[in-house]
Amino acid sequence: MRGNKYFLVVFLGFYLFGWSTLCAQNEEQEALEAKREQLQKEIEQINYLLFDQKKKKGNVLDQMEALDNKIKVRQKLIDVTNQQSNLLNKKINDNIRVITKLREELEALKDDYALMIQKGYQSKIQQSKLMFLLSSENFYQAFKRMQYIKQYTEFRRKQGEKIVVKTEELGKLNAGLTVQRKEKERLLAENLKAKKAMTTEKKAHQELLGSIRKSETKYAAQIRDKQNQAKQIDRQIERLIREAIAASNKDSGKKSDDPSKFLLTPEAAIVANSFTANKGRLIWPVEKGFKSQGFGVYADAIYPGIKHQSNGVIITTDQGAKARAIFRGEVIAILSIPGGNKAVQLKHGNFISTYYNLSKLYVKKGDRVEAKTELGEIYTNRSNGQTKLKFYLHQNTSKLNPEEWVYQL
Repeated sequence: MRGNKYFLVVFLGFYLFGWSTLCAQNEEQEALEAKREQLQKEIEQINYLLFDQKKKKGNVLDQMEALDNKIKVRQKLIDVTNQQSNLLNKKINDNIRVITKLREELEALKDDYALMIQKGYQSKIQQSKLMFLLSSENFYQAFKRMQYIKQYTEFRRKQGEKIVVKTEELGKLNAGLTVQRKEKERLLAENLKAKKAMTTEKKAHQELLGSIRKSETKYAAQIRDKQNQAKQIDRQIERLIREAIAASNKDSGKKSDDPSKFLLTPEAAIVANSFTANKGRLIWPVEKGFKSQGFGVYADAIYPGIKHQSNGVIITTDQGAKARAIFRGEVIAILSIPGGNKAVQLKHGNFISTYYNLSKLYVKKGDRVEAKTELGEIYTNRSNGQTKLKFYLHQNTSKLNPEEWVYQL
């Protein structure tokens, strides 16, 4: 009896562990599938926004940047698909082991059942239950024999049911295995297709790079101009933030120990806390588009030895697209760079979001806005047909990575 209990405990432990592992694998597979779909959409958007609509527009630097971005996203897609395939392969192997175990259990059950039937016939209990009872020496023995017959019949019934359940379970696992193998074949086919596409893109990348390097002086000058423009925008944004902090702290009537930080009113503190609580879930500053440049230091697409610093992210979107507030807040500044475009700065407690490269503005300084409020129309470059929003995020004067705050940026 103790041995049976021990076996039951071990079996339940193994079953629960296997079930929890299967659930974890399913969750991971779903997360990878969602990521893969997101990357596929991003590639479609890159094709639509940077290639299909503007095939013959823009200089080679713009084309190079777009192609470089597409290759990076394609590589991410291949990596995610590989992860899915590996996970599915593990799942298939796990299922094969479970199926093997089930088959062994089913065979053992069938053998036990056959042996039990054989012994039943040998003892002729089934054919002569009445005689078996009448041949009892006394009532007590007849009662015990009746109990035995009932127990034996119940045991046979349960053994039969176990065989049916195990057979059905085996059938379901086999069917599931077939589906999983087809899914793995689909993933491998898609990965092969993605690798072929990336090979073509890399070849185009090398050809374009060769044409650019024939006129190095010209393109090196363009790169320096882009760097200087980016630095000028960053300086303007940081200046406005310092001025906003100084003005806000002055209005509070309190003395600040740190001039680089906002003195928060109770109302502003609530907004700041709510903003923090939504980290990773904030909405996109555009309705649709894709991230064409991330946050931080990155190598130049043409001259990898040259490093660029991005203090925000760049999102490429449709012509006529509108920038929208990522959270409720107050318009604290309107930025207009000579020879450039406009920007809107919103204050969310002690957080500031900046939306640069707008051609039209829909708000003015002092306006209070809600999440998704349209702030202005994003500028479309006539030379290359591209529509790009430069989005920055600060906490006081500290630069934040928007990718960590905005959902799936």
